[in-house]
Amino acid sequence: MVSFLLSLASIAVVIGIAFLMSNDKKNINFIGVGTMLLAQLVTTFFMFQTPWGEALIKGISAVFNKLIEFGTEGVNFILGGVAVEEGGSVFFFNVLLLIVFFSTLLSVLTHLKILPFIIKYLGLGLSFITRLPKVESFNAVNSIFFGQSEAIIAIKSQFQRLNNNRLYIVSASAMGSVSASIVGAYLNILPEQFVLVALPLNMFSALIVASIIAPVKVPKEEDEVDIQDVSQSKSIFEAMGNGALDGGKIALIVGAMLIAFIASLELVNYAISAIFAGVTLQEILGYIFAPIGFLMGIPASETVQSGAIMGTKIITNEFVAMLQFEQMLSEVSDKTVGVVTVFLTSFANFSSIGIIAGTVQGIDAKKGAEVSSFGMKLLIGATLGSILSGTMAGIFL
Repeated sequence: MVSFLLSLASIAVVIGIAFLMSNDKKNINFIGVGTMLLAQLVTTFFMFQTPWGEALIKGISAVFNKLIEFGTEGVNFILGGVAVEEGGSVFFFNVLLLIVFFSTLLSVLTHLKILPFIIKYLGLGLSFITRLPKVESFNAVNSIFFGQSEAIIAIKSQFQRLNNNRLYIVSASAMGSVSASIVGAYLNILPEQFVLVALPLNMFSALIVASIIAPVKVPKEEDEVDIQDVSQSKSIFEAMGNGALDGGKIALIVGAMLIAFIASLELVNYAISAIFAGVTLQEILGYIFAPIGFLMGIPASETVQSGAIMGTKIITNEFVAMLQFEQMLSEVSDKTVGVVTVFLTSFANFSSIGIIAGTVQGIDAKKGAEVSSFGMKLLIGATLGSILSGTMAGIFL
């Protein structure tokens, strides 16, 4: 009972902060917000508390695991001669290079018009549930399948219609989600059921928080979506090639960012320890985020550890935090594992501000400057969304 009351308090805090940040409080669509909160509760209950939901998770996991096996075959063919100690693992080989195969698969499905068809009608259904305009709803669904940049590029033909509030919601959806091409890598690090549940939860959370902070009201006659074709491939083989190259770039970028962030984290910890013996940046972040973790339903004895992971994710990226959290899985409760995993499964971090602003800048310089101007507001909103998702998961754990 106490845990449930804390979860209600956490939801109230998230909604309250978003309301205080709102730039148009009179036009907040509370009916839509309430409907999305209900959709989150139903989704989480279905996934965690019903045999059908558990079967669905197992089915999706089985598909991903089989795809990971296929991807591993390709990696082993290229790197099978690289010696690795028995029981050892090379993160770049075993995790990041799988992104190449998943990116190839997404590219082929896009070329065959299968993904666009699914995304279009899921977006229409989401628009009906959320009462948000079709562009925002399409983008929210699209952001689950594609990366931040790709999702935004897909709606570039709509940019002339997007005012600052609509631009905020579009950017928030991109930051609050993760791309399907990277999900396979996450499944190799953290428990699959929590990663998969995080996908719909974070989609709704991003829209809930963003629609409170930046309410939109579009006349029915203007509520249209004309989506840019995200595939320029002329054949399935070209699609495979383009997908493989894009996946390789993503793997190298993620690898480079991990090197930079982890090395920088060690440097910062070295400097802090020189002044305050034995203290690390993660410990400082742990105490800062501990109250948030407590509200989310994490046991009090584990809030500092969990807070350190959540703080690390925000200042670096989700991969750095996931790799650190992976080492703690056996030391914390199942509830903490679920709540923190859901929190981590999003792109809400400082580096995403630059990625999104840079993408928009490439499409429309003026709107790119606008995104940069509300970059911190975007990060705070996306972080509130991650807190809301983690809280929802914790209610049923």
